[in-house]
Amino acid sequence: MFEATALNRRNQQGEWLWKGLFLLMTGILVIPVVLILTVLVAKGHGAISWEFLTTMPRNGMTEGGILPALVGTMWLVGVALVASVPLGVAAAIYLSEYAPDNWLTRVINLAIINLAGVPSIVHALFGVGAFVLFFGFGTSILAASLTLAIMTLPVVIVATRESLQAVPRAFREACWNMGATRWQTIRKVVLPNAISGILTGIILEVSRTAGETAPIMFTGAAAYIAFLPQGVLDETMAMSLHLFTISTQFQDVADKTRFGVALVLISMVLAMNALSIAFRVYVRGKKKW
Repeated sequence: MFEATALNRRNQQGEWLWKGLFLLMTGILVIPVVLILTVLVAKGHGAISWEFLTTMPRNGMTEGGILPALVGTMWLVGVALVASVPLGVAAAIYLSEYAPDNWLTRVINLAIINLAGVPSIVHALFGVGAFVLFFGFGTSILAASLTLAIMTLPVVIVATRESLQAVPRAFREACWNMGATRWQTIRKVVLPNAISGILTGIILEVSRTAGETAPIMFTGAAAYIAFLPQGVLDETMAMSLHLFTISTQFQDVADKTRFGVALVLISMVLAMNALSIAFRVYVRGKKKW
């Protein structure tokens, strides 16, 4: 039996120290989330009912349900995903698999990183100028969703590019040696093995898209609309803007209603994320490496 040396003991102590530090950091991140969810559930569960989810607001949005805001949020998230995911994945494929390593590519990568740090209100002003006025979409779901798509596009591009670059180069070389073209290799080998990372970017996009207020406030979301949207050129209500409105513009809204709207919003985001994560885990389980 081997006896631990002084070096082994110091290494073990260092290992436990770092493990404890990382556990503490995890707790610092998780505890506030748990506290927020606890407060929302405690103060908002009394407002949650089938009527609350399926009826229109009444009496100046002080009573009634949140159906238009709920449906509108789904519209905004869905159209934003349709607009940003194909474009983001295509851009990431080009930058990772086709683009040469030169000054232009480095400038593009820098621009993508900088775009991710632009404040959302700046994206809102861009959306007004580009989609509402220049393209003539007006204040509509399409204008708001395209603004959200531009705002979240860097997340999709970066996540997809990192996932593509994580696929071993040996996989590509094996396909090329078998006579496959570059696109056949990307489509049949690289993308299937990178799909879990791509879904991570989509999960992050869904979370941010559903909770943003500023980019949609000026481009397509309204404080109150008495009908459900019928197409992408209609205006719509949204959960984030509805929560902002009843929390800041009306004094006679019950606290349980405000917390109920917040609880539904975060529950919707968690449900979308859970479905994406479940699919990502399923896809990752089919990996061969």
